[in-house]
Amino acid sequence: MAESGNNLTQARRPWRLRPGERRWLLIAGDLLAAAAATVVALYLWSELDYLGDAPLTTFIRLRAAWFPFLPLLWPLLIVDLYDLRLASSWRHTVRGLILAAAAGGVIYLIVYFTSGQGSLPRRGVLYFLASAVVLTFLWRLIYVRVFTAPAMMRRVLLVGAGESGQELLRLTREVHPPPFHIVGLVDDDPAKQDKLILGVPVLGDNQGLLGIAANEAVTDIIVAIQGPMNGAMFQALLDAQQAGVEITRMPVAYEELMGRVPIRHLESDWILRSFVDEVRVSGVYSLGKRAVDLLVGLIGVTAFVLTLPGVALAILIESGRPVFYRQTRLGQGGRPYRILKYRTMRADAEADGKPQWALESDPRMTRVGRLLRRIYMDEVPQFWNVVLGDMSVVGPRPERPELVSDLERGIPFYRARLLVKPGITGWAQINYGKGASIEGSAEKLEYDLYYIKHRGLILDLWILLRTLGTVLGLRGQ
Repeated sequence: MAESGNNLTQARRPWRLRPGERRWLLIAGDLLAAAAATVVALYLWSELDYLGDAPLTTFIRLRAAWFPFLPLLWPLLIVDLYDLRLASSWRHTVRGLILAAAAGGVIYLIVYFTSGQGSLPRRGVLYFLASAVVLTFLWRLIYVRVFTAPAMMRRVLLVGAGESGQELLRLTREVHPPPFHIVGLVDDDPAKQDKLILGVPVLGDNQGLLGIAANEAVTDIIVAIQGPMNGAMFQALLDAQQAGVEITRMPVAYEELMGRVPIRHLESDWILRSFVDEVRVSGVYSLGKRAVDLLVGLIGVTAFVLTLPGVALAILIESGRPVFYRQTRLGQGGRPYRILKYRTMRADAEADGKPQWALESDPRMTRVGRLLRRIYMDEVPQFWNVVLGDMSVVGPRPERPELVSDLERGIPFYRARLLVKPGITGWAQINYGKGASIEGSAEKLEYDLYYIKHRGLILDLWILLRTLGTVLGLRGQ
């Protein structure tokens, strides 16, 4: 046994990138690309627009002391490109970079025309945005070619070939590039030995686990066993961990891979640990979140008042009254409250009085309403609900009582999303959108429960930044 452990340790490759490490790598590379773009922009600006014998440092000090801070803003403009499931998509990357450059240009022009005459340059920022797009794209090309190559992947042995293990196999096929390489399965069921499960071989049982891990250079073992585990398998896993293999439970791997909770593959003790013990948050976070809600809520109410005349006029011209849409939703703890939104559908959208799912391309939507949803303008009146304390800026999407009753009957743990205040934006909203069916709402719930379990100021800030990227990209629904 000891010899197998030594062989296993020697066979392991020493460095593998986890999803969180990949994201930080992307951010670091983008910062370096933006810094290089700043140098290029300063050189072009000084050479092409301000010819002279003065050195570049003097030029920066006299005319562009603020310019070196631009690289810190670039990752904020491309924040939507840090979704690892889309990071290797060239179409998504090119589109995101172009939108980021356009958004940066619009923001700069707003600052330019609201500042004093001659206080800001134009060409220097143009050089920076063009250079940042090109250099960031080149860095992303290197990232995909090098850091998502098989040699950089973790090699995973999956223990358990039942429903839970098969679900993880299906999910890994949906992600490109794959988050890790599954070398095979281990299961104690004799009927599964030497079989292929979704194209992955069952290599043996608990007795051969250490030998399989050594032969396949396994770096990680994911345990996908629901229910009791026999003592021999438990001991084999302990031996593998002692030999240096990292052991992870399937729900944890699922969360890390998909950013959501596997509600159909959880056991009651996990639910108790996650949503009774771990949902308790510090008083500092609660106070900080409420302070942020009040600050952002007041800013949102101000924006609501300023834009109300134009938006109301557009709605009235196209489809008449009413301008606003009021409806009862369930808040924290199931407490009902009245939500306020701009009307985006026909006035007779629910003429029969029965609640209906809102679809992504809903035929009941007006042209003005479709535009308002694209830029999330229909949500702006809800900032008044945030100020009142009925909602938070970040949280699960508020749902209607009638639909909640139906969803509770069809989806396990659905009511757990009422543990926190609903939000204008949230983890589910930026990763999934609207659930237009029982199945869609179940997947959306997985994101909501992930947020409830992991919520904190850092995650809230990340959601707000991702929401900004969605708004700038006109991807509202």
